Amino acid sequence: MIRLLCTTILCVIHVFTLISNAKGQEFTELEMAHYREKIKTMFYHAYNSYLDHAYPYDELRPLTCDGQDTWGSVSLTLIDALDTLLILGNHTEFQRVATLLQDTVDFDIDVNASVFETNIRVVGGLLSAHLLSKRAGMEVEAGWPCSGPLLRMAEDAARKLLPAFQTPTGMPYGTVNLLRGVNPTETPVTCTAGVGTFILEFSSLSRLTGDPIFEDVARKALRSLWKTRSEIGLVGNHIDVLSKKWVAQDAGIGAGVDSYFEYLVKGSIMLQDEELLSMFLEYDKAIKNYTKFDDWYLWVQMHKGTVSMPVFQSLEAFWPGLQSLIGELDSALRTFHNYYTVWRQFGGLPEFYSIPQGYTVDKREGYPLRPELIESAMYLYKATGDHTFLQLGRDAVESIEKITRVPCGYASVKDIRDHKLDNRMESFFLAETIKYLYLLFDPDNFLHNSGLDFELGTGPSEDCVLGAGGYIFNTEAHPLDPAALHCCSRKQEERRELQDILLNLSEPLASPQETQSQETDSETEPPVMDPSESIALKPGTSRKAPLLSCPMQPFSARLAVMGQVFTDRT
Repeated sequence: MIRLLCTTILCVIHVFTLISNAKGQEFTELEMAHYREKIKTMFYHAYNSYLDHAYPYDELRPLTCDGQDTWGSVSLTLIDALDTLLILGNHTEFQRVATLLQDTVDFDIDVNASVFETNIRVVGGLLSAHLLSKRAGMEVEAGWPCSGPLLRMAEDAARKLLPAFQTPTGMPYGTVNLLRGVNPTETPVTCTAGVGTFILEFSSLSRLTGDPIFEDVARKALRSLWKTRSEIGLVGNHIDVLSKKWVAQDAGIGAGVDSYFEYLVKGSIMLQDEELLSMFLEYDKAIKNYTKFDDWYLWVQMHKGTVSMPVFQSLEAFWPGLQSLIGELDSALRTFHNYYTVWRQFGGLPEFYSIPQGYTVDKREGYPLRPELIESAMYLYKATGDHTFLQLGRDAVESIEKITRVPCGYASVKDIRDHKLDNRMESFFLAETIKYLYLLFDPDNFLHNSGLDFELGTGPSEDCVLGAGGYIFNTEAHPLDPAALHCCSRKQEERRELQDILLNLSEPLASPQETQSQETDSETEPPVMDPSESIALKPGTSRKAPLLSCPMQPFSARLAVMGQVFTDRT
């Protein structure tokens, strides 16, 4: 096996050299515009096919030209595609669909829904659409972005998920009935990502609405999961949320774990939160020590660090993009090129790829039009300007068109070896794959804003800054504007300060003796530790970064210097 692994590594080094030498091909503005138009055409072929043949079902079945409900019977593809419409410049359709969703979608339904998928697709999609609605030309109500119909829909959907978090550990069940809560017979076993992929959406909800419950439950779940890591600093794949026992002990960066690490990094940037970054950096050390082998990442036993699966999973392809956010560009580039060689071998990424054998894994040969490698290409192109990443975009456009296009949309690939198709087009094809492809070829898109373009005075306070850039994509590629969170957080803080002042005015004044006694007590008694004190930072270290006085500068600038997020407090 070691011999096969070494042979594969030598082949990859050879292909890496070939790709590096091919770096000289530059894309002209004309070619960039050509691919933008081609990607738009792809989007509308898929989107119109959904509207014509599948709406109001969740997803399109492209081979039989009909629809099916998959994640809750909420017209999921429309919710997932809404912000993509705006990114492609279609304000009219964005407005139509946003209004349609408000009139037709109801979350009071007797349906068992995935807590994870409902959060990233439905809550994330509605939050993003809410924050982008003014840019799309919709008339927003007074108090926006801290209020609005799409925000209320997102809050309603998230409240349906809260019963899942009512466990002794704070870690959520994997499934909840949207009408009745958690089924008494529900399994307590869920994947790691299903525990740790809420902080972006739930903290956004709390800071936009002023209700702390969402951020509180997301943080409790993260801290509870953090305490379960092994002696060597790794987490497994599936855990019992009642007992904290690990049911599947394979540790890696792929399926079942991936977005947990993603949210620690993105949450730290969006919320300017050192605790989350500290957690990720500790995991990152263990990942490098035990799972990394010549720029591939293997699966290992979480307690021993011994290799359990020498495979690459297509979901792992987000990792180079994530590395770029924390400044690890050299490692990101090498890993990306490894993954790119697999794409070039098949015209897509199989779900599992055996690294020693250099081929697909039996019964894991499918390619369901996933976005992760394209996502990494977008981040790395932004970071380097290297047109190699545009070549991946070109390859993706051409292979998706050639292999998966059918009269009623685009079909998942059942077997990447012979390109047999499956009768499914998941909503993430429009939410993620098309979006990242378009953004890769559209460097001037408003989502790439470096802070030169922004809005003033549209929030609750006169100096509120919105749309200045530094958008954070959730794991379903729904962009969230960190500045809006700051804007609404300040509003809530000012309201609390006013309430405190009014309460103090209504209380009788204390006598001089009482005042002196209180001052003496405060000098002699030690401060009481906050029960929510950080478990990832050293004692005495600040748990929260101070509120930003100007949201547009830190987010864009700190992302631009490759993740040096907390080195500058000015």
